Amino acid sequence: MDEHHCLLCMGSNTNRYAQLSVAREALRTTFPDIHFGEMMETEAFSNQPAKFSTTLSPDSVRDLFKELERRSGRIPEDKAQGVVKLDIDLLVFDNKILKPEDMEREYIRRGMSVLF
Repeated sequence: MDEHHCLLCMGSNTNRYAQLSVAREALRTTFPDIHFGEMMETEAFSNQPAKFSTTLSPDSVRDLFKELERRSGRIPEDKAQGVVKLDIDLLVFDNKILKPEDMEREYIRRGMSVLF
């Protein structure tokens, strides 16, 4: 199986440090080589990038992230109220940028410089 190199960013605006801590532990279990960048604060969120490798497909990685979000207590109704318990986005998969708009965010660019 081919190994794929990936970049994610996760964030939270509710019980931020606890949510991100639990997410980091779950991600370490699935992706043992994961390396987390610096946690960065914006006005609304705590954000943290990470790089990792996997043999999973992009869809499988996103499904895993959605499951972690659900386990954190994230529900669709929260979005309308601006509550984000946990959000994990797959930004890059094998040098293919999947979320170009996110790559423009300052905290992503700064975090990538630390990781790469």
